[in-house]
Amino acid sequence: MEEQHITEFEVRDYECDIQGIVNNSVYQNYLEHARHTFLKSKGINFTELAMKDINLVVIRAELDYKLPLVSQDRFTVKTHVEKVSKIKFCFHQTIHRSQDDKLILKAVVTGTSINEKGRPIRFLGLDKLL
Repeated sequence: MEEQHITEFEVRDYECDIQGIVNNSVYQNYLEHARHTFLKSKGINFTELAMKDINLVVIRAELDYKLPLVSQDRFTVKTHVEKVSKIKFCFHQTIHRSQDDKLILKAVVTGTSINEKGRPIRFLGLDKLL
């Protein structure tokens, strides 16, 4: 099994919709923050890369919603990465509610790196993530 990075969260009231559950779009924010935390834990600073005109971008996001989260739920996002090709990588992420470890969401987020002209480039730091 691949090494997984774990990021802990708690649902805030304003993230819930009129039904009292976390709005579907908010999950992408959770996943993004967990990916950035994962990168930072591996010594890769997302902001510094952008300042060097190396931009890590999402090119595909597949999210399977299993159960909803509600206000004040504590949960974890587990993240690991897989190299797909010289220029593509996938983040495999799951969200589990902390109190019962129920699977809330399963996601595969595919990314690449682009230069200042928007052209795909090989991200040399990818090996640090594996």
